[in-house]
Amino acid sequence: MTLPEDDPRTPFVGNEGAHPWRRMVSLGDSFTEGIGDPEPSSPGGHRGWADRVAEVLSEQVDDFAYANLAVRGKLIRQITEDQIDAALALKPDLITICAGGNDVIRPGTDPDHIAALFDRAIGRLSASGAAIVVFTGFDVGWNPVFRRFRGKVAIYNENMRATADRYDAIVADLWALKEIQDSRFWADDRLHLNPLGHHEVARMVLRTLNVPNSLQPMDPDPMPERRWRDARKEDLVWARTHLVPWVLRRLRHQSSGDGRSAKRPEFS
Repeated sequence: MTLPEDDPRTPFVGNEGAHPWRRMVSLGDSFTEGIGDPEPSSPGGHRGWADRVAEVLSEQVDDFAYANLAVRGKLIRQITEDQIDAALALKPDLITICAGGNDVIRPGTDPDHIAALFDRAIGRLSASGAAIVVFTGFDVGWNPVFRRFRGKVAIYNENMRATADRYDAIVADLWALKEIQDSRFWADDRLHLNPLGHHEVARMVLRTLNVPNSLQPMDPDPMPERRWRDARKEDLVWARTHLVPWVLRRLRHQSSGDGRSAKRPEFS
């Protein structure tokens, strides 16, 4: 599916015939690593939207290569220090980067400061001459846990759009992706997309790049009927299993990605 040039949802990238890219590198955190989309046959045991996009791109040209340097839990400074040089060394012609989300949802952080770090990162990447795809933050207004960060995300997004305009980067708009503003597109931890969510993001990225593809919407199962008491019990189990460990890691300055390396550090 492709979008017309005047469609407001995504910027238009003109591609006539086969897409022009041959070497794609993805940078970021758990979102780009593919957490929430388990796939035992994939490197690291997770698939994710970036793998899905790369699969489509590789089907359309004979000599396509893909690397994924993302590591779960990483802050924007860590992504900048650990991934940018490695990405540039691969000499890609298409770079995707989603960074800053873990910073923005930390209490007390300044979205303008985070955006300044992001701007410097994009400046370094754009000097390579590669096409750069950047991502807005999710609209978390529907999520009762992260709703209070919605204003910070919106501020960060506006700064990020200014950076994209300055460096002629392509904006993949997660904020406008209404399909995933639904708990059925999120994993049990409520922090990461599930396979349906990653699939929808992949479709959005391909639309943004104006790459024709055969990916179709995947309808989630209907929401089960639950009594109020059952819903509250599920919330308590979730908080104990997922939220409390996440908060404790923040307080201890630990990351779920500590000691982990990129799942696809070289082209394949």
